[in-house]
Formats: sequence, C-alpha cells, structure tokens
Amino acid sequence: MELISIDLEKCNSSHACIRACPVKAITVERKTDLPEINHNRCIGCGNCLSVCQVGAVTYKSSIEETIDLIKSEQKIAAIVDPSISGEFSDITEYRKFVEMIRMLGFDYVNEVSFGVDLVALQYKNLIDKFKGKYYLTSNCPSVVSYVEKYYPDIINNLIPIVNPMTAMAKVVRRQFGKNLKVVFIGPCISAKYEATRHVGDGKVDSALTFQELRIMFNKSQIKETNVEFSDFDPPIGYKGSLYPLSRGILAAGGLTENPLVSDIFTATGTENVMDAVHEFSFRPESIKKHFNLLFNEGCLMGPGNSTSSNKFLRKTLVIDYARKRLENFDEKVWKESIENFSDLDLSRTFINDDQRKEMPSEDKIEEILKSVGKSSDEKGACSACGFRSCRDFAIAVSQGLSKSDTCLTWSLKSKQEYIKTLKNNNDKLRKQQQEREENERLLKIENQKIRTKSETISSLLQNLPSAAVIIDEKLKVIESNKSFINILGDDATLINDVIPGLIGADLKTLLPYNVYNLFSYVLQKDENIIGRDVSFNDGLLNINVFSLKPNKIVGAVFRDMYVAEVRQEEIINRVSEVIDENLKMVQQIAFSLGEGASTTEKMLNSIIETYKKVKKTE
Repeated sequence: MELISIDLEKCNSSHACIRACPVKAITVERKTDLPEINHNRCIGCGNCLSVCQVGAVTYKSSIEETIDLIKSEQKIAAIVDPSISGEFSDITEYRKFVEMIRMLGFDYVNEVSFGVDLVALQYKNLIDKFKGKYYLTSNCPSVVSYVEKYYPDIINNLIPIVNPMTAMAKVVRRQFGKNLKVVFIGPCISAKYEATRHVGDGKVDSALTFQELRIMFNKSQIKETNVEFSDFDPPIGYKGSLYPLSRGILAAGGLTENPLVSDIFTATGTENVMDAVHEFSFRPESIKKHFNLLFNEGCLMGPGNSTSSNKFLRKTLVIDYARKRLENFDEKVWKESIENFSDLDLSRTFINDDQRKEMPSEDKIEEILKSVGKSSDEKGACSACGFRSCRDFAIAVSQGLSKSDTCLTWSLKSKQEYIKTLKNNNDKLRKQQQEREENERLLKIENQKIRTKSETISSLLQNLPSAAVIIDEKLKVIESNKSFINILGDDATLINDVIPGLIGADLKTLLPYNVYNLFSYVLQKDENIIGRDVSFNDGLLNINVFSLKPNKIVGAVFRDMYVAEVRQEEIINRVSEVIDENLKMVQQIAFSLGEGASTTEKMLNSIIETYKKVKKTE
C-alpha cells in the first residue's frame, strides 16, 4: 500500500523528509537528487509529514472512498478513537460532536473506547498468566510494522491480539449486523494500512484521520452551532477513554504503573521506541519487562491530527473528558456488555516482512567515513543527516539508503564555504592582476604574442573530447578542460562560473577519496597510473595519471567508458600538428611563464601517448 506520497513539483529538495524517516524508507533519487519513497520499508509513522514545510509530503486520502460508502445503500458505522476529545478542543460539547458525525450520513456512531476495554482486559489476562515469555504491545500499527520489517526475529513477542480499532469493528458488526460497513476515525495514518490487513467481522472499510474529518465537516458546512445533542451508540466504553494517553491502555486493563511492582515499561516517541525494541531484541531476559510502545507519544500526537502542538492541553482535555464520562457511569451495564462480547475472537497473527539490508564490511564503513572526513571513533555526531551516529550514516550509504552529501557538515564545507573561499581568492587574484598590468604594458606586443600562442594550446586542451586536469603538489588545480568540469557535475559548473577552469580549486573537494587518492599516489611515488577503471557518479571512468614534474605536478586524462569517443587517430594527428608547428612558441612560453607551458606540452604529449597505447590494444 502506498501510504505516503511526495509531490515533486512542490518539493524544494531540502531532504528534511529523508533525514526525518527513522527507517530510511525515503532516499535520494540518484539522477534527479529528489526524494523517492520505498513503500515496502515505510511503517507509516508520519515523521516525514511534520518536517515538510512546503507541503510536498502527503498521505493517502480516504475521503472519497468514505463518501462512496455513505452513499451506498448499506448501513454504515463510524467508530471514533477516544483521542477525539484532545483533537477537537474547538467543540465545547462532545455530544454535539457525535451529532455532527451523524449528519455526514453515518447510521451509527460508536467510540472505540469499548474496543480498548476489550483489548486491555486481554492484555491483563495474558500478563497475569505470565509463563516466562515477555511481550511487546501490538495496539500501535507503526510499532507492529517496525517489528515485522526490521526485527522479524521477535515477531512472536508481539501480543497476538488485534488492536482496539479492529476489536471495535467486530463489536459493531455483532451489534448492528454482519453486512455493516465500518469507517474508523482517528489520529493515526498507519491505521489506513492496518485496516487492509483484516477480513470478516474485523474488517475496517475505510480509515479517516481527524484532518480528513474536518475537511468533510467544512465541505458539508456542518458546525457545532447548528446541531443538537446526540450520544454515542452502545456499547459504551469505560476507562478505555484514557487510551490516547501513553499509559492509557494499561489503565483501561487495570495494570499497575507502580515501578516497584509493575512488569511493564512504557516507551513513546520514535527514538525511545526504536531503542526499546532494539534492547528488547537481545536482552529480554535481562530487562525482564513487557514493553508498552507507541510511536507518537500516545495517540494524542498522531500524524493525522490537525496539529502536532499543545501536547499538555490535549492531555488535559482527554482526562477532563474521561472524568466527565465516568461521573455517572453505569459500571454494571458496562460489565454486562463486556460479558456479552467476551467470546469475540480477538486473536491475530503477524507477517515476517524482513526489510533489513546486508551489513557492509568494516573496511567499507571506514572508507565511506574517510570520504566525508569522519572516522569510526568519531565522538559527538551532530545527527543532522538523520542518523544517530556517523557509523550508522556510513552503513546506510553502503546499503544505498543515503548519499555521502547527506552529511551536512561535509557538504556545507565542501560546497558553500568552499565557493565563498574561492570568491575571496578570486578577489585577491584580481588585485594581483592589476599590479601586474603596469609591467605588462611595457611588454604588450611581446606578451600579446605569447598570450595568443598560450590560448591556442589552452583551446586545444579545452576541445579535447576526454576530460583532462593538471594539479600541483597541494592537489590544487592548475588547469582543466570543459570535459573535466562536465564529468564533475552541477557543483563544479557553479564553481567554474566563479573561477574559470577551476584554477586553484582543491581536488579533494571535487573528487571522491578513491579518485583523488590516485593523484596523491603519483605525487608521492612518481609512478604513473595507466588505465585504472573507477566508478564515479553511477558511471565508469578510465583514468590515466602522469607525473609531469616529480613530486610537484601531476596530470590526468579521464575517459567516460559509457560514451563513444572521437576517432583516436584524428585526435592524435591534430595534437601532433599543433606541437610540431608551435615548438618555438612553447619554448617562448616556458621562458616567459616559467614551467607552466612546458607542463602543458608534457600533458599534451602524455595524452597522445595514452591514445596511441589504447589504439594498439584495440
């Protein structure tokens, strides 16, 4: 089921959704740099929804299918999550709220609190009859999905009981007829997926969020001011009204929360739940506790609510609502209802949907960490990438779930800050140029000749179909051609607009570690590297690296192995003719400009030799 979708027209490529996803179900599409969703990995927690400031991330709407159900000739019931009391603080009387739902066209309106009571009592029965096996609660659909996909080895530790939504669907079908259509209304978007997992009397035909319910009220112009009182249809729940609170289901089942005697730990929120499941998976006999888990700090803060703020106000409203409901509560009638529905089959099974990726080797992890300037023993990770440690980030990069430039500290330093540095360097170069202008005036004619000849060689280098670059002993670019810039991509093009030819750019910020390390090797060893194949930006490059001046200057030629090359003989002939005809010119350049032109000549000769060797091998 495709629960989450991204409108790429609205997306601003902030990648906030990628960093917020706890299971990395959202990754970067390699060619477009836009986010894409792996729906098989999604657990429906909704973290991505709250961080997208442009509204590009949305969830599957159930409004139209609900309207179609209402228009059908079959009876239809709305089963409403108890967290309604915290969500609709703008409606002063819950009985009017019930009538507003009826006016949408529902024949029956029931509160899920009774389903909570049934499930909570089964929880208590299971825990009271403890036989040495510790459990995780299974009432939160996102928790269930998380265990099924990422900790399938402990699936059997999920309590094998349906959640309150499914339990209430069974109740209303027995109460009003087996052909009844059922629509759940609540704060949880993962309930939309959970609803599709059950058939028979536990089937939920559609699941609306509170956000969607507000939209339906607005479309139908239904307001509190123009409706009368109406109460929920029986059976009425008891302490299940406290379900929206993190420990609400424990209170409903009469399970103690006293830490000195309780056998249950409660964990809410993404990180706490992930930590709890992880520790439970390998230390259940050491912890010796059952775990009550909710991904969103209780249903009160579910992603289907109209806002994710005012947590404590919501808690207050839920408690006040429950207290008001229980003031004149007929516990005897409730007990009779519980007895009447005690024979319902509330058992369930789970699916082994293993989405784990193979762990990379330690060498691979270390290589990726080095490529972004990190180390395996890095302390105080910033977590800005969305991972809890640099190591976790490196593992995800190796597994294809993230990219190196997701590391914000590395990306900002290598892009924005470096571009700013280049601009400053460019200003300095302009000043130096102005200082040289006075001297150049006296040699204008001669320098013009030298410049013309130098431009001829540079033009030849620029028009080579293969990428070429020359660097100094500090891995700074001396000269490069357009093909080299094109291989690097958009960031290099941006830098090229500031510093043509990338002159002065640091090679380490332009190329990954496994590529620029070849240049370092040639500088240190003074040994050429010929015909080395290297993966780069989803492509394959054949690289030849030459020592042009021992331990001082290195040049390299890159060939894209996926692109048809220009005829090699024609390139060799053209370069040979230029060198023969301009031998004297090269000598003059070497005399006037130092070793720069001589280096360029060596580079061009190296290119010729490379193509000759390639031709011989073909």
